[in-house]
Amino acid sequence: MGGRTTLRRVRDAVSAAAAELEEAGCDTPRLDAELLAAAVLGSGRERLLVDASAPIAPAAELRLAELIRRRVAREPVAYILGRRAFRRLELAVDPRVLIPRPETELLVEVALGLPPGARVHDVGVGSGAVALAIADERPDLRVSGSDTSPAAIEVARANAARLRLAVELTVARSLPAQASGADLVVANLPYVAADDWPGLAPEITHFEPREALVSGADGLDAIRELVAGAPAGLRLALEHEPAQATAVRDVLSDPTTLPDLAGLDRVTVGRVP
Repeated sequence: MGGRTTLRRVRDAVSAAAAELEEAGCDTPRLDAELLAAAVLGSGRERLLVDASAPIAPAAELRLAELIRRRVAREPVAYILGRRAFRRLELAVDPRVLIPRPETELLVEVALGLPPGARVHDVGVGSGAVALAIADERPDLRVSGSDTSPAAIEVARANAARLRLAVELTVARSLPAQASGADLVVANLPYVAADDWPGLAPEITHFEPREALVSGADGLDAIRELVAGAPAGLRLALEHEPAQATAVRDVLSDPTTLPDLAGLDRVTVGRVP
């Protein structure tokens, strides 16, 4: 008679995965392990605690091991899962677009202060995170977006269709002509200095699109190009590195810099001179 195989429990599988990710140098090993385990088990993270003593099926454990292998190679969890939460939305993401960051929510907050019926355009729309969040939370606003990358626009359009949000999305460099009359232009453009790129985390340098992050020697080429090509008086909200705040204020009229949740200078709002 064959011996009975003892299945590993959920908590033990998650703990082993977290230990492997910690050894690999991942910043949030426990969180990552829980997110990947929840995806494999088809449940929310909260169920991992409830079901901690439950056995994990061999097929599920094999699948979790494959996802952990990808994370050990420093592939971002959002790309592994194919999704990322942003405000009230869950967005599909893949290596064609940047993974939305929490600090970028500040651009949405600026737009939420617009009067009813105002028009807002998102330059560098990427996955559609900012434009779609604005349309979701302020359906009275007329929202559009553009990106230089046709591949990014494909992702943004797919997200808009799945979420049933009416946002006009176009492929264009800098500011499209049809957006020049907007009441506000928000932009999360590339702002990493070229020399800083090699020192970024492998999750970024090995997986995220470099062209969506790097912008010249000081990281401000894309922002300068946008301001130079925009009509005088247009109101802009520009995301940037905290150390770039002074330089960004210098290219705008009546600028105000807003802090992110960490208290760092993150978005500068002003008008085109």
